[in-house]
Amino acid sequence: MNLQAADYSGKNILVVDDTPDNIRYLSTLLAAEGYTVRKALNGQKAIKACQATPPDLILLDIMMPEMDGYEVCQQLKSDELTSHIPVIFLSALDDVFDKVKAFEIGGADYVSKPFKGEEVLIRIQNQLALQDAHQKIISLNAKLEMRVQERTQQLEIANQELMQEISERKQLQHQLLHLALHDRLTGLPNRALFAERLEAAIKTAQQEPDYQFAVLFMDCDRFKVINDSLGHSVGDELLVAISRRIEAFLKKGDTLARLGGDEFAILLENISNIDAATKIAQRILQDLAVPFQLSRYEVFINASIGITLGDRECDKPEYLLRDADTAMYRAKAMGKGGYRVFTPAMHQEALQVLQLENDLRRAIERQEFVVHYQPIIALNSGTIAGFEALVRWQHPHRGFVSPAAFIPVAEETGLIADIDIFVLRQACRQLRLWQEQKLTDEPISISVNLSGRHFSQNKIIDEIDKILVETDLLARNLKMEITESALIENGESAQKIITQIRERQIEISLDDFGTGYSSLSYLNSFPVNNLKIDQSFMKQLDGSHQKFGLIPAIIGIARTMGMRAIAEGVETQAQLDLLKELNCDCAQGYLFSKPLNSQLAGNLLAATPHW
Repeated sequence: MNLQAADYSGKNILVVDDTPDNIRYLSTLLAAEGYTVRKALNGQKAIKACQATPPDLILLDIMMPEMDGYEVCQQLKSDELTSHIPVIFLSALDDVFDKVKAFEIGGADYVSKPFKGEEVLIRIQNQLALQDAHQKIISLNAKLEMRVQERTQQLEIANQELMQEISERKQLQHQLLHLALHDRLTGLPNRALFAERLEAAIKTAQQEPDYQFAVLFMDCDRFKVINDSLGHSVGDELLVAISRRIEAFLKKGDTLARLGGDEFAILLENISNIDAATKIAQRILQDLAVPFQLSRYEVFINASIGITLGDRECDKPEYLLRDADTAMYRAKAMGKGGYRVFTPAMHQEALQVLQLENDLRRAIERQEFVVHYQPIIALNSGTIAGFEALVRWQHPHRGFVSPAAFIPVAEETGLIADIDIFVLRQACRQLRLWQEQKLTDEPISISVNLSGRHFSQNKIIDEIDKILVETDLLARNLKMEITESALIENGESAQKIITQIRERQIEISLDDFGTGYSSLSYLNSFPVNNLKIDQSFMKQLDGSHQKFGLIPAIIGIARTMGMRAIAEGVETQAQLDLLKELNCDCAQGYLFSKPLNSQLAGNLLAATPHW
């Protein structure tokens, strides 16, 4: 029976999410496929809607106020009227514990945000197919009972028909079991089947003292770039090719599973030591280094792999997956395209990062951030031309937290967007206050860092306009600093937003220039005003002309393209003298001043220093 060929248009789907934008997106997506869509903004409304008219399927958000998705699912599953309705959970959470809990309380499937339309539709189709198959089994059972009663006089014929029905039922059950335990795209075991085999390996280890096994967690690096640039069909073809390539050298009894997206897991059974697992990881990385010849493209890809060793001390499959996942993220952090073996210290560090994330969320609410200001010096006059606004975090218990510790976490979680807006508002307000106090006769500007996260959102321009009106600051006094990687990774969306910023007469500074994808072609594509020379280049200057490095070239590029060059990290007079000799436009660093609080920065400005 071909479960894929069924037409599910008209099926009734209830979307439960407390975010209107998510409901609007899913409703539009499903309606376009012919589904009948109902909506609920919270758990109570969802339960009432199901009791009034049970839907065919529910898309249920986990993180909702008052009643979360887990509680809604538990109530629905405890009610005979609604217990049969398949529930697909929606959540931005991507933790093994959450997914396991979702399945334990009766969830049928799990979709992570941000949504991929094709994935949502396929998972819905899978669940509706399972429902249809289940109904067919019920129908077959009913027919069997009826035929047995009606044909007791024709026992031989009835037995023959019964055997045929049983055969069909077994075939259907086999299809259902395979569908439930295997990935539809690659045919590999899915997360549920992998967890079963992992649990069996744990039991074997507990019974046999010398038995060891290992779990490898693999995530493809830059797969999203391939998927977004070449299309989902190419991405799917690549995932299948990756699966076949890895399967080819695994030994019989080992398990390769696709957990979802571009994540794979491998269970290596009955190994002698951790070296056996690291050799497999090395082999995977070596084989993935060979380009994939797909139907229309040649594609290069690598992966990051985390490894954890299992033995008789292990008792939870999800702990092993968590540890391997943690080690995989450490491999990514170390530069991608490599592997790392899990150590207990990694788990403690992961817990610390999680605590830091929680503290960050509270810090935004409690306004624990402060803005410091580092002067930017115009080298032709030796006076202050402006300030760069830099965020600082004064934790109520841990004291000062280094930006190097919390900025990466803020970037990863998206909290950086709120922090940027806070800094922008404070910096504009402070500059306007200095202007009103007439601390200097010279025009000065304020530079504020803008994360690449804003390029995937549409509200940054509105926020800038709003803050400029609130603070009564002229747009020409504001500069936005953006990193090279943020421009390259966001392409068209970055160009659109930067163009809108420039239309407001706000200058754009390219931060950390020369450390990433430096290219004249993209400098021509973006309306950049200033190139900031990264402080790593300044550290190479020792006062002699022999160690200028790339600094003259960067200054030359800026001058040729009508931009200003700003050197960061200037710490010695010798460095300053060389920059002046090279006709660099501006500089900042500890030679002039460390970042100062608003009071001290105002005092420095009022003192009109010259360098």
